[in-house]
Amino acid sequence: MVSHNATIRHATRKGTLFYDATLRLLTCPDVPTILSLIRELADYEKSSDKVDATEESLARTLSHFDASTSTFSEGFAKTLLLTDTDGTVAGMALYFYNYSTWTGVPGIYLEDLFVKESYRKKGYGTLLLKELAKEVLKVGGKRLEWSCLDWNEPSLRFYESLAVGAKKKGEWVGLRVEGEALGKLALE
Repeated sequence: MVSHNATIRHATRKGTLFYDATLRLLTCPDVPTILSLIRELADYEKSSDKVDATEESLARTLSHFDASTSTFSEGFAKTLLLTDTDGTVAGMALYFYNYSTWTGVPGIYLEDLFVKESYRKKGYGTLLLKELAKEVLKVGGKRLEWSCLDWNEPSLRFYESLAVGAKKKGEWVGLRVEGEALGKLALE
């Protein structure tokens, strides 16, 4: 079932104002919400113990939208938040720009796409990916890329579905330097 009544917006420092069921005006600070979604994703990926992010580190390193100036603060990544009609932030897409020397244009790398379990099967993942595709086209880009754990069959089926149309990249292998190896590489 696809829900088209959800809203998608870029994260801000202050969050968003909304009315609850009793018509009380509430604010939802975005950074704690993003951290909560990151922790839920890590739990889903059986890696809860690997989350080092804090509200402070996210506030410092994420780029936040300022509606008063229609600009973003300095930061390394942007976050799209999807809010269900019940007022709950049900999902997010955390992304940053990359660059392809072969195409000579930018693209977007999707670091995390996450929809809370109780909000899945509503088309929210597709809505977030569609919004990211629009962002890629807005900057004249040609690629939207991301990684998925090889054991995450439900997500892989979703990504390769007709609704999304992603293709696995078999000829490229992901590599990473982190921890002690990163420190050693930087010193040599």
